[in-house]
Amino acid sequence: MSTKFANPAPLGLMGFGMTTILLNIHNAGYFPIDSMILAMGIFYGGIGQVIVGMMCFMRGDTFGTTAFTSYGLFWLTLVGLILMPNMGVAASPAHFMGWYLTLWGTFTAFMFVGSLRYPRAKQFVFASLTVLFFLLAVRDFTGNELIGTIAGFEGIICGASAIYFAMAQVLNAEYGRTILPVGELTQVKADIKPLQVEAEPVTLHSVNA
Repeated sequence: MSTKFANPAPLGLMGFGMTTILLNIHNAGYFPIDSMILAMGIFYGGIGQVIVGMMCFMRGDTFGTTAFTSYGLFWLTLVGLILMPNMGVAASPAHFMGWYLTLWGTFTAFMFVGSLRYPRAKQFVFASLTVLFFLLAVRDFTGNELIGTIAGFEGIICGASAIYFAMAQVLNAEYGRTILPVGELTQVKADIKPLQVEAEPVTLHSVNA
């Protein structure tokens, strides 16, 4: 008897999208970091995405496992970077945070390349997230508040795109038809035939000694 697993991706995308929007409302300058953002980062964006990553692992989904587990741990490390200075651990200088965000941007750029075989909505999530990480890195390297504000608005768009993609998967699956389009790609399967080597007939000739 086979066990059918549910699609965990919408859960992970919602955890990512909602937490990303809240953090980037802060980055856009509307309110300071508070317990609400930290709680979302720990539980929904952090632990929630790690759980989704493990569910993807059970389904044999390498891309989903790598993405959701990594971004879940990103949120947990980010919360740690915010809270640890209050526990006596030295805070990271701004330019160190720039390198931290650059590494995450590089990782996300590779994930974007991997997303190119998936629907356009998924591609947009990874493309906008790549831009977000690099904008935040530039902000921390330069100390430019305007870039940070721009990154905040861009991050809100990124988070909203993740929520859209999550709800599209849920509604389209529930109704069995396209309620929210995601830009499905037309899969063109190449007719690849195995290499065939035609062997010439072998004729046995008698050899006179």
